[in-house]
Amino acid sequence: MKRGLTVYERFSRAFHDHPYLFKLLVVFTVSGGGLVAHSESKSFDGVKIVNSSDADSKKKKVVVLGTGWAGTSFVKNLKNPAYDVNVISPRNYFTFTPLLPSVTCGTVEARSIVEPIRRIVRKKNLDICYWEAECIKIDAHNKKLYCLTSQDTNLSGEEKFVVEYDYLVIAVGARANTFNTPGVEEHCHFLKEVEDAQRIRRTVIDCFERASIPTLSDEERKRTLQFVVVGGGPTGVEFAAELHDFVNKDLLKLYPTVKDLVKITLLEAGEHILNMFDQRITAFAEEKFRREGMNLKTGSMVVNVSDKEIYTKDRSGEISSIPYGMVVWSTGIATRPVIMDFMKQIGQVNRRVLATDEWLRVEGCDNVYALGDCATINQRKVMEDISVIFHKADKDNSGTLTVKEFQEVIDDICQRYPQLALYLKNKNMRNIVDLLKESKGDVAKESIELDIEELKRVLSEVDSQMKTLPATAQVAAQQGTYLADCFSRMEECEKNPEGPLRFRGEGRHRFRPFRYKHLGQFAPLGGEQTGAQLPGDWVSIGQSSQWLWYSVYASKQVSWRTRVLVIFDWTKRFIFGKDSSRI
Repeated sequence: MKRGLTVYERFSRAFHDHPYLFKLLVVFTVSGGGLVAHSESKSFDGVKIVNSSDADSKKKKVVVLGTGWAGTSFVKNLKNPAYDVNVISPRNYFTFTPLLPSVTCGTVEARSIVEPIRRIVRKKNLDICYWEAECIKIDAHNKKLYCLTSQDTNLSGEEKFVVEYDYLVIAVGARANTFNTPGVEEHCHFLKEVEDAQRIRRTVIDCFERASIPTLSDEERKRTLQFVVVGGGPTGVEFAAELHDFVNKDLLKLYPTVKDLVKITLLEAGEHILNMFDQRITAFAEEKFRREGMNLKTGSMVVNVSDKEIYTKDRSGEISSIPYGMVVWSTGIATRPVIMDFMKQIGQVNRRVLATDEWLRVEGCDNVYALGDCATINQRKVMEDISVIFHKADKDNSGTLTVKEFQEVIDDICQRYPQLALYLKNKNMRNIVDLLKESKGDVAKESIELDIEELKRVLSEVDSQMKTLPATAQVAAQQGTYLADCFSRMEECEKNPEGPLRFRGEGRHRFRPFRYKHLGQFAPLGGEQTGAQLPGDWVSIGQSSQWLWYSVYASKQVSWRTRVLVIFDWTKRFIFGKDSSRI
């Protein structure tokens, strides 16, 4: 009987016998596949949870927070297609931050130093997607991230969602450090983002336009043209130099009536500006600024900022005030609230930033990495592990170490504890044998033996060479490249570990620990002069260093598009000068 039924009759009988199939078909048809979408997005306490699709369920999900130097470097250098990568950041672009001071005065345009993150992602033949949102909470225990979109990018208001991960890469950077100084948040400009630089540029022009109004009093006109820069680090010094050039080479030609009223003040709480540079660069910068009429005040700590005056305290404790038209605050960095909350969760309470090990893994968490300005490497001390080092090297359990036994593990020790290699270098010693011979006096190399107490005495000063890495773009970029390489070779190194010996366990670490390679630093001082400090204690000051600065910064651009735009902006400025329009 069934053989005689038509196809239509068979479907009709099936729907009568199983009415839920009909409902399912209607829902699927009307929703246009919405049922599938629903299976990939669940709700948790009213917040949507975003999961990977079934096709990618075998891939480990990597979430990268941030599109700064560290996060972008990680994404650009990741080569393994075995991951499903999500990049989450409230900024859908990468910014070449060393050129932000140049944006404030029109030396380069803002769009010339930014690259859309989607353009970077598109060039990768990997499963990488970007969402414009801000992570407001990290739940490491459940491996969930709570995110919030911006109202600027969501016409229906803020949208919350939860993202699950297998690996988390935290690269959210840092915020400006106000040191809880009253009035800073309300009245000062910062220089951390492109929007900050654009705001400063508009304010500078506003000050000159306001000072040109004929009805303004002389006192108010003078106050309006007082520019104060707080912080004598590289950013503050470069901005002060850029502003000085902009005012004297461009603006005073357009505003000749206020020529004698402009004053630029640079405040530094320490003894000198650029204290992380060679003393020759510091001395040259201070002398140049004073010679060109800038008001350089060292040993001045800001204690309060009102809407029209900034109050400072000198070394004697005397408080003085400086009237201003604009204040730029550039005094270091502080931890973002989401990181502070995360640190409380994992027991890192009394710390300035997230602590990681030498492989950039966050201490106290599984599969969570942190790099860039939001983290610091908590380098282990040799003296903390001296006992396990001794017993690992003492293979015959004799209770003493010979030179031969020590040499068999010295490469692993130097990899694990880089302060030892630095200590030997500073002591002008070729290798560990020289250090052992120094402790034993005039004794033949073959007859040197050390017990554990003697080894402690020999290595007692090694940990004094430990240094914290600076919070610079150079460090963040190298960390991103290193971590991407680790992820790209994860399976390979699981089978064939390449790292140093595990002194507190068996076998070897999967990877070599991160090592920062300093490539030098620049301090643009205005007037086409730059201080350059390169590896090998090579110091150069002057116009030749300025051209080196041009070439290095052009070559370090993230794409050929931005490279061409920046070079074009520099060329345009040489020919036509800087644009003073308020745009």
